[in-house]
Amino acid sequence: MQKLSKSICFISGMLVAGAAHAGQAERAYKRGDYAAAVLLWSVLANTGDAQAEDNLGTAYAEGHGVTQDYLQAAAWYRKAADQGDAQAEDNLAYLYDRGLGVKQDYAEAAIWYRKAADQGLADAQTDLGLLYRDGTGVPQDYREAATWFREAADQGTAVAQYFLGLAYLTGQGVAQDYAEAIAWYRKGAEQGNALAQHDLGVVYAKGLGVTIDYAQAVSWFQKAADQGNAAAEYDLGVSYYKGLGVPLDYVQAVSWFQKAADQRNAGAEYNLGVAYLGGHGVKQDTAHALILIRKAADQGDATAKAYLIRLEPPAKKA
Repeated sequence: MQKLSKSICFISGMLVAGAAHAGQAERAYKRGDYAAAVLLWSVLANTGDAQAEDNLGTAYAEGHGVTQDYLQAAAWYRKAADQGDAQAEDNLAYLYDRGLGVKQDYAEAAIWYRKAADQGLADAQTDLGLLYRDGTGVPQDYREAATWFREAADQGTAVAQYFLGLAYLTGQGVAQDYAEAIAWYRKGAEQGNALAQHDLGVVYAKGLGVTIDYAQAVSWFQKAADQGNAAAEYDLGVSYYKGLGVPLDYVQAVSWFQKAADQRNAGAEYNLGVAYLGGHGVKQDTAHALILIRKAADQGDATAKAYLIRLEPPAKKA
């Protein structure tokens, strides 16, 4: 009995020491002392502590306190994942999804995402939903995708709320319902998700389930554009170019078209080219305009292609 008591005391001491090391490592990591955090996590990971193994994997994945090494990251994530650690399962899935440190394998990614998703991890639920939506590593199944998006969206995950909104907007996996789409877009948008902000702007600009409201559209485009969303930068440029929801302002339009074009947004390249052709908001420059329009056409922009055909009709066969 005395021997058992001593064993219990010894184990309790180990647990207390482990918790202390974990806390020290977390504090070191937060203050940017990655080397100290890695040292402490290494001690814990070598005792089989799953959370430390996962954290050590992340240190290797991000190159914090160690040289970036995805092979090592995958090895540590696997140790933790094999113990059922949900975050490690998700992290290992991500490596398989992207082919980092392991051979890219979407089916294997789906297996690990599902393990984490079944434990309620919202990020994994979202990523599993994307695999089902795109038919990557699993048979394409929009209904299954929407189910997983909802699981994550109900936990407040902004990007999942966006994808669920998109499913309702397009009727993929759920009955098309603009009101539901708007509700989920708004949830994501109010959390700052740029994709949701942009699409909510599109809803108001096109009057999808709501009365057309260009001022509301511009408000959401602006929020997304301020985060660097290229589609929103383009749509904000269109708003200024046409005076929709804002006073007509070619200079502002060109500024936003340029930002989007710098991200290779084809519509922005074409519209920027048109602005240069007409000297709207910029000094007229036909040569530069044609360069931009050709860039848009090379990306498959139908309007740009049609313009070039009118400008440079194909030679007739002899």
